Amino acid sequence: MRRFDHLTDLETFVTVVETGSMTAGAVALGTTPSVVSRAIVRLETRLGCQLLRRTTRRLGLTDAGRLYLQQAKGAFGLIDDAERAIQQSGADIVGRIRLSVPTTYGHYRLPARLARFMAQHPGVKVDVNITNRNVDLIAEGYDFAIRLGALKDSGLIARKLEEAPLGLFAAPDYLARMGKPSTLAELHSHRAILFLIPSTGRALPWHVRDGGVDVDWMPEAAVEVTDDPLGVVSLAEGGIGICQAYDFIVAERIARGTLVEILPELRGRTRNFSLIYAPHKTLTAAAKAFIEVMLAEG
Repeated sequence: MRRFDHLTDLETFVTVVETGSMTAGAVALGTTPSVVSRAIVRLETRLGCQLLRRTTRRLGLTDAGRLYLQQAKGAFGLIDDAERAIQQSGADIVGRIRLSVPTTYGHYRLPARLARFMAQHPGVKVDVNITNRNVDLIAEGYDFAIRLGALKDSGLIARKLEEAPLGLFAAPDYLARMGKPSTLAELHSHRAILFLIPSTGRALPWHVRDGGVDVDWMPEAAVEVTDDPLGVVSLAEGGIGICQAYDFIVAERIARGTLVEILPELRGRTRNFSLIYAPHKTLTAAAKAFIEVMLAEG
């Protein structure tokens, strides 16, 4: 008796969930909705429980279905890893890597590192998701993510990429109109452009060092930006107000003269970026090479 003769039904189940409907799943699999439906019924019968809640408008996972989906994705991932490991043995590294990265890092720091990696390993395909949403690495099938700040989930491995220095910046025409602040207290009379943290909806304070003391300073916001932290820089460049940003974002704007630094004496604070991945995931040769290049200096 074959132990795993239900794997086709299992793949059908995963595809239906990922595509959102029986019809879409059938299209993705090149079959019909009735065939897909029968496969789901066979799988539920085998397991003795309901995996999907079916309504006329949508499909939803039961608790058992959610657990089974997570384990199934993990199993398929191990199969993929095994195939890639065999393909890579004794040959140039090949494979595929899925990476999620925030906009700040994706636009300004990732390109140089990724270019080095792809020059060294042209046989590896890299799927890059640029978003400020913290993806679920396991459930969404990502190999790596780059995240800002301290890692809350202790179940993941975090490898520090860099400590990114911060500064306060404004456009020359804004300072000509509003004056240039000379102390932290004088910032109260200026227009602050703040970024709202997606997970909390709260404004991200400005991290400064005043008289040798680390201060998380919360100005009154004249403008609040959501979703994309690069927006605070663009608005500051347009003369709207003052922003705090990483040096690597504003460097070219400083060189062009469209932004200038204010209160450099408040410098000294940084935020760290880390490469994260799941500890239980078997690392392929491509993944190991990616980590090595990403953590390399320069």
